Order: sequence, then structure tokens, then C-alpha cells
Amino acid sequence: MSTVTSLVPRTRRNVELGLLLLAIGIVMLAYLNVGLAVQGTFPPDLLGYGLGFLVLGGGFHLVLRWRAPYADPLLLPIGTLLNGLGLVMIHRLDLAHQRTGGGMAFKQLTWSALGVIIAIAVIIALRDHRQLRRFTFIAMATSIGLLLLPLVPGLGRNINGNRIWIGLGPFSFQPGEIAKITLTVFFAGYLVQTRDVLSLVGKRFLGIAFPRPRDLGPILIAWLVSVLVLVFERDLGSSLLFFGLFVAMIYVATERRSWVAIGLTLFCFGAYAAYLMFGHLQQRVLLWLHPFSQQALQVSDQLVLGLMGMASGGLLGTGLGRGHPNFTYFAESDFIYPSMGEELGLFGLFALLMLYVLIVERGLRTALGVRDGFGKLLATGLSFSMALQVFVVVGGVTRVIPLTGLTLPFLSYGGSSLLANWALLALLLRISDQARRPVAETAVASSASSAATEVVKLP
Repeated sequence: MSTVTSLVPRTRRNVELGLLLLAIGIVMLAYLNVGLAVQGTFPPDLLGYGLGFLVLGGGFHLVLRWRAPYADPLLLPIGTLLNGLGLVMIHRLDLAHQRTGGGMAFKQLTWSALGVIIAIAVIIALRDHRQLRRFTFIAMATSIGLLLLPLVPGLGRNINGNRIWIGLGPFSFQPGEIAKITLTVFFAGYLVQTRDVLSLVGKRFLGIAFPRPRDLGPILIAWLVSVLVLVFERDLGSSLLFFGLFVAMIYVATERRSWVAIGLTLFCFGAYAAYLMFGHLQQRVLLWLHPFSQQALQVSDQLVLGLMGMASGGLLGTGLGRGHPNFTYFAESDFIYPSMGEELGLFGLFALLMLYVLIVERGLRTALGVRDGFGKLLATGLSFSMALQVFVVVGGVTRVIPLTGLTLPFLSYGGSSLLANWALLALLLRISDQARRPVAETAVASSASSAATEVVKLP
């Protein structure tokens, strides 16, 4: 006689705790390795850093047990591991450059603590990701304001040829990193409202269904905004990220290949026009196609140094603290991936890429599991923005595409990037809690939340 039983979903919080302790252990081992290799001594602050990581990661874990018990158990350990390995490499570069007073690693550690606190605040304040849908057009206005802030006289700062920073006293901030999240919220809310029109109405040509000209407005606006960012702020990476993010989300929402064809056409047209108009883009294309030529070396040898560093690392690397990543300019920010490649080798680089692949895979799995359209698009957009940013950075330093100037999520030095990526991870955790939560509990929660608006008629 057969019986039918229902499976009880597991929260997997103990799995998360075990992986979190493993991630902190790997980071501490890497820190110890750098201390022994560079200074020849046991790092005196190893125990303090270990306890600090344990408090931050453990606190986040306890908040998840309290407010999001069904959240994905892999995201927090992976984010902690990437953040910790980035800190170790920045500390290693501090030692190589003999930077005193804590160096860049101390500042990065401070931003890491602030990023985790912001992520915890997101989990506590945002009880349901669907609340964000109410702020669709506020998110759009916020995104435009953030993107225009670097152009405000007296506030914007021009650093290394790009005007993408704002200065507040001794601090500088890159508002485009936050705009990446608010734009994703706007795209998700807008496409949920309009996807029926965008996916059903239009004419077929050469076997492909094209939208009506008046429905092309969203993609034309996204293309125009990305071009304006490129023109006025000279930021190739952000413009590519914003436009690619919107094209991917509109394709997921409508399942129309014509949007991809239109997007690629506009991208090629805009990229070629920008190449003809701007000298710095022509230099980047020259460095991409002929980095070892005399003409390119007169412009910059940064890319060549990064490539030579990765080549000297071979398959297994020189070992942490035993290479020369400090020879490359901006080794702790734009070129931290070649720095890791020199000391961890090709296998180490593949391992780092697999961590990013896991974050994206868990995000897309969350998008498949969540039961509302807004959540599906939001999780897809957040995952795709992470994937596109990693591709643009890694592709730039390995000569797959021209250099763009973006930072590698969690690994590279930079406070604004770290805060934005911890907030992005918190949103994915919040959506995954809704996706993995049993239907019965979701229904009870929904009915409880709507009880205040229920109308009861007496006989």
C-alpha cells in the first residue's frame, strides 16, 4: 500500500554556517600565507581579522535565520570568500608598495564592514521584494539623478580621464554603482507592466517579429542614456553595462529575438560612431588589437604588464606573496584579476570564475523559482548585471574585448563597488527566501498581510 507524503522544505541554514566557516578559514589561511611569504613572520593581527570576519559573517547569518530562513545558503559564503580574498590581495600589494598606516587594505576592510551592515539593513527593512515595485518610477528618477551627479560642477571629479566620481570632503564615491541596482528595479517594474504589448503586438519580417515603432521607445531611451554616459563621462564600461542589462531583461520579459537584433544593431552603430568621435576610445582599441606594438606601448604598457604577469604565473601560480603584481598599475582595482592570476595561476583564476558562475546560477535559479513576474525579472536583472560586469572586466584584461575601467565585484578595491554588490547580494537573498519558502507559508503570510484591508459584510 502506497502513501503520499509531502516533502518538508529545508532552510539549509546549517549548511550555510558550515560553508561560511570554511570561507573564513580559507581567507585566514591566505592571509597567513602572505605574511609568511612577504615578511617571514606570523601576522600579529591574524586573530583580530579572523574574529572580525567571524562577527560580520556570523551576524549576517543570524539575521538570515531570523528574517529570511529560506534564503539561498550559498550566496553569503561565496560573497564572504570573494570579499576576503580581495582583501588579502590588497594587503599583499600594500606590503609590496610599503604603504603604511593600514594602507588600502584597512580602508577596504572598513568598506567591507559597512557593506555587510547595509546588506543586513536591506534584509531587515525589506520584508517582501514586491514592495519595490511601488517605486518603479522613483527608481528611474533616482537612476537618472545618480548618473548625472558626476557632471555637477564642484561635485564631480575627473579621475584617470573618467568623470564618474563625486567628491564629498575626503571621500569619493561612484554613484553609477548604485544606479546599476536602481535601474534594474525600474526595468523590472516597467517590463512587468508592458510586456504584453511588447511581446504580442508587431509585424513579422524575414521570420522575425518586430515591435511597432512606437514601442521602440524604451530601448531607444536606454541606448540614448548609455551613449550620453559615454559622451559626457567618458565611461565605456558603465554605458555597456546599462545598455546590455536592459536588452537582456527585455528579451527575458518578451522572449522576442527581434529585441536582441535591434539592441545589437544599435550597440554596433553607437560603438562605431563613438570610435570615430573620441580619441581615448581609439587608444583603447589600439591597446586591445596591438598591445605589444611600439605605438601602443607609447600610450600605455599596463595591459602588457598584466598579460606578462598572468603568463609568469603559469598553471599553479608563483604562490601568494611570491610574485610581482605590484609592477602593474592599478593592480588593486582594475587589474586585480591579473594580480591574482600571477600568484594563484590559471587554476586559481578558474576557481574565482566558478565562484561568480555560482552566484549567477543561484540568482537565475531564484528567478525560476519565485512565483511573481516582478521577482523573476528583478532576480534575472541582478544576476545578469553581475555576469556582464565580470565578463567586461575579465574580458578586458585578457584581450577578449577592449579595456573598460569597471571593477571586479567584491575583489577590487573600491568602497562604492563593495557597497553596491553587498546590497545586490542582499536583494538576491531576499528574493530567494520567497522563492524557496513553502507555498502554504507564503499564502498564510499573504493573507495575514492583507487582513487589514479585508471587507466583511454582516448578515
